[in-house]
Amino acid sequence: MDSVITITDAAADRVKAIIENRGKPSHGVRLGTSTKGCNGLSYTVDYVDDINPADEIIEDKGIRLYVDAMSLIYLIGSVMDYKDEKFQTGFTFTNPNEKGRCGCGESFHV
Repeated sequence: MDSVITITDAAADRVKAIIENRGKPSHGVRLGTSTKGCNGLSYTVDYVDDINPADEIIEDKGIRLYVDAMSLIYLIGSVMDYKDEKFQTGFTFTNPNEKGRCGCGESFHV
Protein backbone atom coordinates (compact mmCIF):
# COMPACT_ATOMS: atom_id res chain seq x y z
CA MET A 1 0.00 0.00 0.00
CA ASP A 2 1.22 3.49 -0.82
CA SER A 3 1.67 6.03 1.93
CA VAL A 4 -1.25 8.31 2.80
CA ILE A 5 1.05 11.34 2.36
CA THR A 6 4.19 11.61 0.25
CA ILE A 7 7.05 13.48 1.91
CA THR A 8 9.69 15.07 -0.30
CA ASP A 9 13.38 15.03 0.61
CA ALA A 10 13.24 18.79 1.27
CA ALA A 11 10.30 18.40 3.68
CA ALA A 12 12.00 15.51 5.50
CA ASP A 13 15.23 17.50 5.84
CA ARG A 14 13.32 20.49 7.26
CA VAL A 15 11.41 18.32 9.74
CA LYS A 16 14.69 16.80 10.93
CA ALA A 17 16.22 20.27 11.34
CA ILE A 18 13.32 21.77 13.31
CA ILE A 19 13.16 18.75 15.62
CA GLU A 20 16.92 18.85 16.23
CA ASN A 21 16.82 22.60 16.94
CA ARG A 22 13.75 22.52 19.15
CA GLY A 23 15.65 22.14 22.39
CA LYS A 24 13.51 19.33 23.79
CA PRO A 25 12.55 15.85 22.60
CA SER A 26 9.74 15.40 20.11
CA HIS A 27 8.19 12.24 18.68
CA GLY A 28 7.87 13.91 15.26
CA VAL A 29 5.47 16.38 13.68
CA ARG A 30 1.69 16.23 13.37
CA LEU A 31 -0.04 17.24 10.17
CA GLY A 32 -3.66 18.23 10.29
CA THR A 33 -6.24 20.75 9.17
CA SER A 34 -8.06 23.47 11.02
CA THR A 35 -11.03 25.67 10.19
CA LYS A 36 -9.55 28.94 9.01
CA GLY A 37 -9.56 31.53 6.28
CA CYS A 38 -12.12 32.36 3.64
CA ASN A 39 -12.22 28.88 2.07
CA GLY A 40 -12.70 26.79 5.20
CA LEU A 41 -9.59 24.69 5.91
CA SER A 42 -5.92 25.33 6.41
CA TYR A 43 -2.97 23.01 6.96
CA THR A 44 -1.40 22.71 10.40
CA VAL A 45 2.05 21.38 11.27
CA ASP A 46 3.12 21.08 14.91
CA TYR A 47 5.44 19.16 17.20
CA VAL A 48 4.22 15.88 18.68
CA ASP A 49 4.77 15.89 22.43
CA ASP A 50 2.01 13.42 23.21
CA ILE A 51 1.15 10.56 20.89
CA ASN A 52 -2.52 10.23 19.95
CA PRO A 53 -3.27 6.57 19.21
CA ALA A 54 -5.86 7.63 16.60
CA ASP A 55 -3.21 9.37 14.45
CA GLU A 56 -1.97 7.73 11.26
CA ILE A 57 1.82 7.35 11.56
CA ILE A 58 4.00 7.68 8.49
CA GLU A 59 7.68 6.82 8.81
CA ASP A 60 9.70 7.86 5.78
CA LYS A 61 13.09 9.39 5.02
CA GLY A 62 14.14 9.24 8.68
CA ILE A 63 11.17 11.17 10.08
CA ARG A 64 7.91 10.31 11.75
CA LEU A 65 4.82 12.20 10.56
CA TYR A 66 1.61 11.88 12.56
CA VAL A 67 -1.55 12.64 10.59
CA ASP A 68 -4.50 13.82 12.65
CA ALA A 69 -7.29 11.22 12.31
CA MET A 70 -9.98 13.88 11.80
CA SER A 71 -7.97 15.44 8.94
CA LEU A 72 -6.93 12.21 7.25
CA ILE A 73 -9.79 12.16 4.75
CA TYR A 74 -8.81 15.64 3.50
CA LEU A 75 -5.11 14.77 3.16
CA ILE A 76 -5.04 11.35 1.45
CA GLY A 77 -2.79 11.48 -1.61
CA SER A 78 -1.15 14.79 -0.68
CA VAL A 79 2.51 15.68 -1.18
CA MET A 80 4.25 17.58 1.63
CA ASP A 81 7.18 19.67 0.43
CA TYR A 82 9.34 22.47 1.81
CA LYS A 83 10.25 25.58 -0.17
CA ASP A 84 12.90 28.13 0.72
CA GLU A 85 12.53 30.86 -1.88
CA LYS A 86 13.02 34.60 -1.99
CA PHE A 87 9.39 35.51 -1.23
CA GLN A 88 8.06 32.33 0.35
CA THR A 89 9.52 29.91 2.86
CA GLY A 90 7.65 27.05 4.47
CA PHE A 91 5.90 23.75 4.04
CA THR A 92 3.74 23.43 0.94
CA PHE A 93 1.07 20.88 0.11
CA THR A 94 -0.12 19.53 -3.20
CA ASN A 95 -3.47 18.00 -2.40
CA PRO A 96 -5.56 16.19 -5.03
CA ASN A 97 -8.63 16.60 -2.79
CA GLU A 98 -8.62 20.40 -2.99
CA LYS A 99 -11.46 21.84 -5.01
CA GLY A 100 -10.27 25.43 -4.59
CA ARG A 101 -8.06 27.85 -2.66
CA CYS A 102 -8.52 31.39 -1.48
CA GLY A 103 -6.65 34.14 -3.28
CA CYS A 104 -3.94 34.46 -0.63
CA GLY A 105 -3.36 30.69 -0.54
CA GLU A 106 -3.99 30.45 3.20
CA SER A 107 -7.03 28.20 3.04
CA PHE A 108 -8.67 25.59 0.81
CA HIS A 109 -11.88 23.63 0.46
CA VAL A 110 -12.63 20.05 -0.55
